[in-house]
Amino acid sequence: MYTIVRTTSENEHFRELVNELDKDLAIRDGDDHAFYAQFNKIDSLQQVVVLYEGTEAIGCGAIKEYDTGTAEVKRMFVAPTHRNKGYASAVLKELENMARQLGYTKCILETGIKQPEAISLYQKNAYAVIPNYGQYEGVTDSICFCKTL
Repeated sequence: MYTIVRTTSENEHFRELVNELDKDLAIRDGDDHAFYAQFNKIDSLQQVVVLYEGTEAIGCGAIKEYDTGTAEVKRMFVAPTHRNKGYASAVLKELENMARQLGYTKCILETGIKQPEAISLYQKNAYAVIPNYGQYEGVTDSICFCKTL
């Protein structure tokens, strides 16, 4: 059984999970990691969720405002030992619910082409590929998605 807690980036468990995410991304991104890392600061995220299995924090995600009607999904992660159990979809659905409650009409996100699990997750959850936006325009290793809420 799992529970999802809404919190902020001050949450210690969120910070621990993001640290694990960053270690994984450093390996996958290789020389490009510093470029992506600059867009993934967590200092002031106010809309964060942490998923717990029992008392163990095993997944997380966040949203932040991209523009007036759009929330950007950030820092999605599920611990490798807990994957393929539906936890990432549960985190994503909670973020979408939070975005709706805050008045956003769509969610956008960026992931890397070296993250096939993430691409599959977003496609499974009805996200459509869109042209790369903002800082990801022209970045060939990025793929961007959008979902109308």
